[in-house]
Amino acid sequence: MKDDELSCALEALFTVALEPLSIEVMAEVTGADVTAVAETVAAIHYQLQQEGRGFQLLELASGWRMQTNPEVAEVVQRFAQREVSARLSTAALETLAIVAYRQPVTRAQIATLRGVNVDGVVRLLEQRGYIEIVGVAEGPGQPQLYGTGEVFLDRMGLSSLSQLPQPETLLPDPEEVTQLADELTGATSE
Repeated sequence: MKDDELSCALEALFTVALEPLSIEVMAEVTGADVTAVAETVAAIHYQLQQEGRGFQLLELASGWRMQTNPEVAEVVQRFAQREVSARLSTAALETLAIVAYRQPVTRAQIATLRGVNVDGVVRLLEQRGYIEIVGVAEGPGQPQLYGTGEVFLDRMGLSSLSQLPQPETLLPDPEEVTQLADELTGATSE
């Protein structure tokens, strides 16, 4: 397969792939050498960056994925909000955040932090591949330990957990909280 044919084939694969593609899978599907595929993917990645296209290649934990350029994220977000999709509920997102930041964690620990039964939510997240069983805790009953899987990293656009934002950066400024509390306290006492 010539270089331009390989490049064309890989671009086509990226546009139809639902999950990230590993170099090995791309080599197997195209019949090309692993080294040639890796070099071609790097060239496509570089070319898309240089041209400032509306999409880019991103290397994730499980392979390469085509995604929209962050510079047009606002336009894509407006479009996506028009579409009906199977999104995660608030309960599922809260549970996923607990697993992501506290892993490995048991179902009982998640339930304690959330204050509600999480059996259904944990089952849903496990079925969708966001979380997975990563071990068994010591002690009575030896409960299963949950952690995030590659699907979580891929969906979040991360190559590793070290790229998760630090929790303190997600919290509001303490002065703003105090000011809001003072305003609310003053408003309720009138």
